[in-house]
Amino acid sequence: MRSIVIGTAGHIDHGKSALVRALTGTDPDRLKEEQERGITIDLGFAHLQTGAEGVNLAFVDVPGHERFVKNMLAGVGGIDLVMLVVAADESVMPQTREHFHICRLLHVPSGLIVLTKSDLSDPETLELARLEVRELVGGSFLADAPVVAVSSRTGDGLEVLKDTLVSMAASVPARRADGPVRLPIDRVFSMKGFGTVVTGTLVSGRLETEQELVTLPLQLATKVRGLQVHGQSYTSVEAGRRVAINVGGVDVSDVARGHTLADRDAFEPTRWLDVRLDLLSEARPLGQGVRVRFHCGTAELLGRIVPASRPRPETGPEPDPQSDQGTNPRELYARIHLESPVVATRGDRFIIRAYSPLATIGGGVVLDPRPPRGGIGSAKGLDRLRRLDTQRGDRDLALAVFVEEAEGAGFPRPALVSRAGLSYIEADRAAERMVRDGVATPVGDLLVSPRVRAELAARLIAALQAHHEAHPLSEGMPREEARERVFRRVAPAVFEVVLQDLVAARRLVARDRLALEGHQVSLSSEEARARAALERVYRDAKLTPPDLATAASAAGTPAGVAERMVSLMVRNRTLVKVDTLVFHAAALDDLKTDVQQLKGEGATAKIDVASFKARYGVTRKYAIPLLEYLDRERVTRRVGENRIVL
Repeated sequence: MRSIVIGTAGHIDHGKSALVRALTGTDPDRLKEEQERGITIDLGFAHLQTGAEGVNLAFVDVPGHERFVKNMLAGVGGIDLVMLVVAADESVMPQTREHFHICRLLHVPSGLIVLTKSDLSDPETLELARLEVRELVGGSFLADAPVVAVSSRTGDGLEVLKDTLVSMAASVPARRADGPVRLPIDRVFSMKGFGTVVTGTLVSGRLETEQELVTLPLQLATKVRGLQVHGQSYTSVEAGRRVAINVGGVDVSDVARGHTLADRDAFEPTRWLDVRLDLLSEARPLGQGVRVRFHCGTAELLGRIVPASRPRPETGPEPDPQSDQGTNPRELYARIHLESPVVATRGDRFIIRAYSPLATIGGGVVLDPRPPRGGIGSAKGLDRLRRLDTQRGDRDLALAVFVEEAEGAGFPRPALVSRAGLSYIEADRAAERMVRDGVATPVGDLLVSPRVRAELAARLIAALQAHHEAHPLSEGMPREEARERVFRRVAPAVFEVVLQDLVAARRLVARDRLALEGHQVSLSSEEARARAALERVYRDAKLTPPDLATAASAAGTPAGVAERMVSLMVRNRTLVKVDTLVFHAAALDDLKTDVQQLKGEGATAKIDVASFKARYGVTRKYAIPLLEYLDRERVTRRVGENRIVL
């Protein structure tokens, strides 16, 4: 069954709750205080299931008193359609205007105007109210909306209103069921025998019983134990429905209005937002760092705003950023720093209200829920915000900004959902499109700018050239040194793929050390003579090599030169370091061959320290390191005091 969520809006005592009660038969004023005082204080809920049309109308009734606008904001964020309620005998009042502006700023998809208390008005008064409301909503999403006059007391006009709502429901766009689960919580309570229950409008995704979710921003793991829509149990619910969820794993004291139930890892709470603001004409100019109340979904948080500048006009010269400060532009870019984390993603709409006195200032849209550090008022910062502004450019341009800014760290593909605000399917398609158009290259689960990939390759080549010039005896730069010097803030997968690119292009050789293709160790004539002499010393010493000083003396080589040449031969495996001793690789190869042949000399094929010393004519100083070397090379395995030849 098609289901849409309808919210009321309007001044106090203009008959919003009475209208919902007359339509549905359910009193949305559930609190005792509301019923005693005759005013709506908190959100109320009711529904009407139309028969033949197969449409379920879920109503969210909001308070009209100015003191409870924050409660109104918690209910209006998830609606598909608004009923702007105006009493015909009073016409447009202050909260009529504020509620209308809130719905306009939140981009409520559609709506209609309901003139209540028609039985208390004569035709002239009714027509005057109609004209005043039309004047209020002129040029907005309600400019051509139906106007229905009703009386909740007599029932006049109710059937026309029902038919109008059903007709409008057919044109309301469906919510995205292929997106991540996201349910801003507007009510929390406990039921005996069930435990914690939360309610809200499922903005996107699909809920199923036993589904594992997370409560944000607290990161509390929870599980769906049961689902109800208007008192009826379901095993699954898709986006667009108001739903009550029996959740396990959290206590009623852990959860509150303003929290969000979501898929794990689908959203990341944030305190910083880059936004586009639309200020009301009557709002005061925004100062730097002014404190405001930020309303998004069902959440209300305190924060401070840093205005940037007006968007570039479609035609004409670009405004001077400095000249915009201290004025009251209707539209501007800004950064908001919240005092508490909020669950928000790109494209979310919000409302800002003055900290004191309470009044709606304006609203806007989130351009980036996790902006990078840096100012937003500079020419570069403003250009970035304009590229992110989908109202003034295509969406892929904004995604390209995210990929470019990620540099070598790469932009995680899951962030196309959590940060860019796409559904899972949209995220996959966007990634494919960016790769196809050359905007990004895939590296595992990351998207990396081709420019960044090329720059990293160039930086590595330059670093290796400098290394070869500074260290002519080195066979190359150690991998970890290259990672630390050139790729410090780069994802490991990006480091590896840049190496692969350069190896495939035959520009470098990548082993334990990295070197430019064709690089050869450059030895002076003295160093070449010393290397050859030292190699003879170690080859001739076989299994009883001298220490470095003795080897240098025997080769007639200065100690410093000998140390460099021995290190060089260890790196290229001409010599092998075993513990503190250095052996010629050929001597160790001969040793391994000889020991392996012991298996043919006896059934036991065992060797101990004493027999090893006797067989190879070495002292314990050499025997112990050599036997341990044979163990590591899997030629032997120690069993007690003996070694078994494998």
